[in-house]
Amino acid sequence: MPAPTQLLPLIRNCEIGRIYNTVCCCHHKHLCCLSPHLVHNHLRCAPQKKLATLCPKENFHQFIHARSYVSTPQRFYLTPPQVNSILKANEYSFKVPEFDGKNVSSILGFDSNQLPANAPIEDRRSAATCLQTRGMLLGVFDGHAGCACSQAVSERLFYYIAVSLLPHETLLEIENAVESGRALLPILQWHKHPNDYFSKEASKLYFNSLRTYWQELIDLNTGETTDVKEALINAFKRLDNDISLEAQVGDPNSFLNYLVLRVAFSGATACVAHVDGVDLHIANTGDSRAMLGVQEEDGSWSAVTLSYDHNAQNESEIERVKLEHPKSEEKSVVKQDRLLGLLMPFRAFGDVKFKWSIELQKRVIESGPDQLNDNEYTKFIPPNYHTPPYLTAEPEVIHHKLRPQDKFLVLATDGLWETMHRQDVVRIVGEYLTGVHHQQPIAVGGYKVTLGQMHGLLTERRARISSVFEDQNAATHLIRHAVGNNEFGAVDHERLSKMLSLPEELARMYRDDITIIVVQFNSHIVGAY
Repeated sequence: MPAPTQLLPLIRNCEIGRIYNTVCCCHHKHLCCLSPHLVHNHLRCAPQKKLATLCPKENFHQFIHARSYVSTPQRFYLTPPQVNSILKANEYSFKVPEFDGKNVSSILGFDSNQLPANAPIEDRRSAATCLQTRGMLLGVFDGHAGCACSQAVSERLFYYIAVSLLPHETLLEIENAVESGRALLPILQWHKHPNDYFSKEASKLYFNSLRTYWQELIDLNTGETTDVKEALINAFKRLDNDISLEAQVGDPNSFLNYLVLRVAFSGATACVAHVDGVDLHIANTGDSRAMLGVQEEDGSWSAVTLSYDHNAQNESEIERVKLEHPKSEEKSVVKQDRLLGLLMPFRAFGDVKFKWSIELQKRVIESGPDQLNDNEYTKFIPPNYHTPPYLTAEPEVIHHKLRPQDKFLVLATDGLWETMHRQDVVRIVGEYLTGVHHQQPIAVGGYKVTLGQMHGLLTERRARISSVFEDQNAATHLIRHAVGNNEFGAVDHERLSKMLSLPEELARMYRDDITIIVVQFNSHIVGAY
């Protein structure tokens, strides 16, 4: 293939050395260091011989290194205001309103934020107050094979949970209002960033599926008080079932028909918190995480894990999956740390390619729109696919009684946990919320540090103090560290700038989408319980 036309003038002008040096000028220990093979990968479409003929006295590799002295390496960094503009674009904060000057909730408020790596971002987030029952719902959703499923789950799951928690009398009241055409009781009060949109086109379809669910709950009335754990499990499973059913039935509207199929064939993990007084329930499906920040008596911070990853790093998950299938599939059901050698999370919404029979998949695809029929991913059948379903959306639910020392909760997609250890996450948030990070001794983690480097670290600390006041959102502050931390745990503006400057096609090579919700608890109210 000939070299791209926009690249040839640069090569003719012997500027490739300057490009190479600019790309590779970052520290070799940093994730953002772009090694020479990346440059070669970008130029792979131009044969080496062809490049050599443009500068006949030198072959390509000699040319890159021999001509690197032509101009001084130029660094193109974002300014601090530009960095802040990117980091704060999706931040959102909510403070629980006070009544008579007092906050009677166990939650003071929450901060959330997102930083995309995919274009468009595949992560979603949701937060809402339950109006007909007590408590607040918060969740992060990590999509894969597109954002259709994570978008649908972020819109719908909280309604299914809220309906599952409603008493029989309230369900009857809502159904009677629909029957008579009266205004419905509001179930949720959403707390959403303007970018966190709802799909208006699918709202009627989603409502009809939800109504069918509450009608069944009315018919199944046992008269017993609803258990939160059971309600969470039922809501997760029922929504996933509805996603599957809607795709099988289809819709006469061509747009909706394609939408429900995209939702079903893509996938999403979910990590949801339900907070009611001192009762904290975490329902997790997949590999996002919930982490509790606990302040010890000496002021130090410790992390308490409230969810477990559903992937190959969890031995009990591997055992569960193997037990659900015949002995003959023991070696193929989990391969190369992936479900059937393909999917990393072992639990997820959607992903009907791992749930439906081969016959059902073929029937739906053949009767579906051309866009689906022409899509190689949807037509592809996983290897060793004998006894579906291989995947479930059933969550693992953990209940925790809040204590006065439990100061905050971090919900985040795996984009955060891939870059930071849980203890560092809790420490950074804890120090941000209490404002004592600049009082701690500097830790160098076993590195040999010169006097000059120590001076640099102290200078960084001074700058960091001002950056805390710069960040009015705990999730933003955490993302700043996740993307910009150096080997000493301090935010390096140069590194942060480089990472945020990466073009879309490179950004995903170094990190995933990051979505974070930080929930701050009201210790006085928790203690009063």
